[in-house]
Amino acid sequence: MLKKKNKKIFEINGVSLSSVHSGMYRKKRLDLSIMCINKNSVVSGVFTKNKAKSSTIIISQENLKKMMPKYIIVNSGNANAGTGSDGYKDIMTYSNALANKAKCSTDQILIFSTGVIGERIKVNNIIKAIPKLLSNLKGDKWEDFSKSILTTDTNNKIVSKNLKIKGKQVKITGVSKGSGMIQPNMATMLSFVATDIRIKKTTLSKILKKVTDSSYNMISVDGETSTNDASLLVATCENNVDYDKLSFKDQNIFYNTLEQVYIDLAKEIIKDGEGATKFITININNASSQKESKNIAMSIANSPLVKTALFAEDPNWGRILSAVGNAETKLKDLTKIKISLGKFLVFKNNKIYKNYIEKNCKKYLKNKNISINIDCANGKYNSTAWTTDLSYEYIKINADYRT
Repeated sequence: MLKKKNKKIFEINGVSLSSVHSGMYRKKRLDLSIMCINKNSVVSGVFTKNKAKSSTIIISQENLKKMMPKYIIVNSGNANAGTGSDGYKDIMTYSNALANKAKCSTDQILIFSTGVIGERIKVNNIIKAIPKLLSNLKGDKWEDFSKSILTTDTNNKIVSKNLKIKGKQVKITGVSKGSGMIQPNMATMLSFVATDIRIKKTTLSKILKKVTDSSYNMISVDGETSTNDASLLVATCENNVDYDKLSFKDQNIFYNTLEQVYIDLAKEIIKDGEGATKFITININNASSQKESKNIAMSIANSPLVKTALFAEDPNWGRILSAVGNAETKLKDLTKIKISLGKFLVFKNNKIYKNYIEKNCKKYLKNKNISINIDCANGKYNSTAWTTDLSYEYIKINADYRT
């Protein structure tokens, strides 16, 4: 196993990886990877709902329906989106090259790209790199894989956990990328998570949807959904622990650990948000439904006015109130709602809290980690979302992206 920031990265039996520099970027950096998964694996995926989705997403969705994948190939530096029929042909050209070298069907290959939209990909670079990728597949290359999929990210994102069920070890390791264009409607970034547990595909798909809804679908950097986003969950079934045969209690142990992997990866994306100076947690409590609590959380998370106020360390709670009011809810009025910044209550009984002291909130907002807490007093449902502030640096990063 590897170590990253004093954290263990567990190899997943049945998964091997390889990464190279193929020349997608001017600088020499890892930009192309392959993941090879064993034949007994089951794989589930969720994909961007952006209508201008890349051909990589369209092809991968179709291939995943046809048969179990053997290889996953991922490049950074070029999104291969908005390139028309030429872009589609490019993808099939290097997909065929991989299939020929690996002696598999093109239907067994999932393809993902991330980077600049509207530019043709360097097909020959990928084809030239394929032999090296295939000859260097190893189980301990998760960190290289996590670095190869980065674009404007400043850090690679990797989470690995080991849990015990019925006295047996079960391992989960996952990576993600994302820094901008993060407003998932599943997925809005790239994410690859693998576990060695034995499980049915139908069960795996249900679990992926649930953990996605509580993690990636609850983060926002800039309210943008990318053309290329995808999240894959691989179960290699190399472990004798069979999820579908476990007790409800043991199933929960696995599910809760897997969900935490996804939440940790989602938080890493927010912490690495383009130009971010604040990590903001939004807690919505006592809403009338799960959908209502989520809608309120994401309305606040996506509000440019809230995000710029937090960057300025300005306790402008009126912007938070406005975002709550703009959310799609069944709330008829806001008379019962309470708004707090951290431990400081700022809004109650439909007006500013009588003991509100602005200087305390100003001091609190100087912290890097900030929480916004909303008590709807309208039910029993809760949601948590994570977002960033919106800074001058965000504008600079995106203005300079292609220069």
